[in-house]
Amino acid sequence: MKPAPGWASFSGPMPTFDVVSKLDRHEVENAVNQAAKEVAQRYDFRGTETSIEETEDGIVLRSNAEARIQAAWDVLQEKMVKRKVSLKSLDAEDPKPVGGQKFRMLVKLKEGIDTDPAKQIVKAIKESKVKVQAAIQGDLVRISGKKRDDLQEAIALLRAGDYGLPLQYLNFRD
Repeated sequence: MKPAPGWASFSGPMPTFDVVSKLDRHEVENAVNQAAKEVAQRYDFRGTETSIEETEDGIVLRSNAEARIQAAWDVLQEKMVKRKVSLKSLDAEDPKPVGGQKFRMLVKLKEGIDTDPAKQIVKAIKESKVKVQAAIQGDLVRISGKKRDDLQEAIALLRAGDYGLPLQYLNFRD
C-alpha cells in the first residue's frame, strides 16, 4: 500500500506551544489579603471605613472618600507587583458613589485572551514572516511550526509586543 501523496515526508506532529493569559489566583488572594490588612492598620485610613475584598465579580474597594479609594487602589497595586501579578490583568473601573458618603470601586480580573488581542497576536505572527502558523482556540492562541527555532523566534516577537495582557507560553512540544 502506497502512502497518500504529500505524506511521505511527514514525520509526526509539528512542534507547537500555546499563548495564554492566566492569573495565579493564590497570589492574587494573598495580595488582596495583604492590602486589606495594610489598609486596616494604616493611620491615614482610620475612620474612613476603607476596605478591600475579593468577590465573584472581582476585587471591591470601598471607602467614604474618593481619595481614600485611590490610596487603597495604590496599596493593592503595590501588593500585586510584590507578588508578581501583572497589573495588565487588572481592569479598574472608576470609583462610583453608592449612596450617602460612600464610594465603591470594582477591579475586574482579566484572564484568557479575548478575540481582539488574539487577532492582534495572529496578525503580528503573520506580518513577521516567521515560518509558523497561529490559530485562535477559545481563550488561547496555538502556534505551530516545523522548527523549534521558529517557535522561539515567535515567542521573542510576542514578548516584544504589547497586547494589553500578561502572556505566558505553555505546552511547548517538539
